[in-house]
Amino acid sequence: MDNQSIRELDYIQPNLSFDELVSNFSLLDDFEDRYRYIIELGEKIPDFPGHLKVDSHRVNGCISQVWMIKSFQKAGGGFAFAADSDSSIVKGLIYILAIIYTGKKKSELGEINESVFLDQLGLREKLSVNRRNGFAAMIQSIKK
Repeated sequence: MDNQSIRELDYIQPNLSFDELVSNFSLLDDFEDRYRYIIELGEKIPDFPGHLKVDSHRVNGCISQVWMIKSFQKAGGGFAFAADSDSSIVKGLIYILAIIYTGKKKSELGEINESVFLDQLGLREKLSVNRRNGFAAMIQSIKK
């Protein structure tokens, strides 16, 4: 593992709050529009170096390939992560997770109820079982 590369990673730094995300979702009438918006969110994820896409960084339990590296930033101690996927929609879900988790303290991570967030976005009933399972696997990886 290349520790220098990990230190130099561009961690996901969302540029909107969860409330803004909910507001944006409320402007979209049908799920196809929301689906496209989720894909657009995924395009904001910084590049994840190919040489770090190894099994030790892979999130198990996702049908799509997902790689994640987590960190607690020294300045302020908030949680941050870098991640990537081979699926556009999953990349968008990663960005949504970054909105929910980035900047949180270690003690706060376990207190987050992701179901509430999925419900507020109207995603729980719209995501396939495989996508929900993958979303849960990414959450488990974050909380480890």
